[in-house]
Amino acid sequence: MKLTVLCDNNTYIDQYYLGEPALCFYIEDENRRLLLDTGYSDVFIKNASLMNIDLNQLTDIVISHGHNDHTRGLKFLLPVLKKEMLFTCHPQCFNQKYDGNEYIGAPFSKEQLSSFVNYRETANPVCITSRLVYLGQIPRKTDFEAKNPIGSEVVDGEPQPDYLLDDSALVYKSEKGLFVITGCSHSGICNIIEYAKSVCDDDRIIGCIGGFHIFDDEVQIQKTLDYFCRNNIQKLYPCHCVSLKAKCEFMKSLNVEEVGVGLKIEVL
Repeated sequence: MKLTVLCDNNTYIDQYYLGEPALCFYIEDENRRLLLDTGYSDVFIKNASLMNIDLNQLTDIVISHGHNDHTRGLKFLLPVLKKEMLFTCHPQCFNQKYDGNEYIGAPFSKEQLSSFVNYRETANPVCITSRLVYLGQIPRKTDFEAKNPIGSEVVDGEPQPDYLLDDSALVYKSEKGLFVITGCSHSGICNIIEYAKSVCDDDRIIGCIGGFHIFDDEVQIQKTLDYFCRNNIQKLYPCHCVSLKAKCEFMKSLNVEEVGVGLKIEVL
């Protein structure tokens, strides 16, 4: 499995790609070429061009959750694609989402999406390849994650608190253990890893990349760090929605890698 960061908040010195506070990963495995999320604008498309990645060769798009910093790039991508592809997300991913009066959801409805792609929604785990799995809805078991709603979502025409039940992730089953790939981890990074272990029947975690939705809550930082250490995670790639404070705490005990646009990871 090969992963390339097409969009992130961070860029590297002397690598002249574009960044924005959003996320998009390009992943290759077996005969599939997919995006996890599409950022906020066309930044990921411009970066893909600079990296000589042909997005018209995509076979799949997977969306981690419905917020606009992970879905709004669809409005720039879908109209220019030359072939239909498989699109995978949670059933609530394209509900309308608001922060107060500000719309923070996806730019399309699921009905509009169906005219562009082969649309598949599922709350259950599904295989993208023989080793790459979309996890579906994440069970929430920890006492320090995913406790508060973020804005509201419209369900059956009525607004209600949004607990981001649509938040999901990918996991790659390597010979040495599991590599977890997240969007924002609104469902809780530890919950995600625990569910990945259960779905794949493997307790070995060799790495994790993505947003962990951890900022300055000291209890959450410490309990997350304790969990990472207990699971002996070999490499950690926190990005997008992880504060500097959290990264610094993780670095005291773990092998933490800097993430930026252009990063390439290969997992065998």
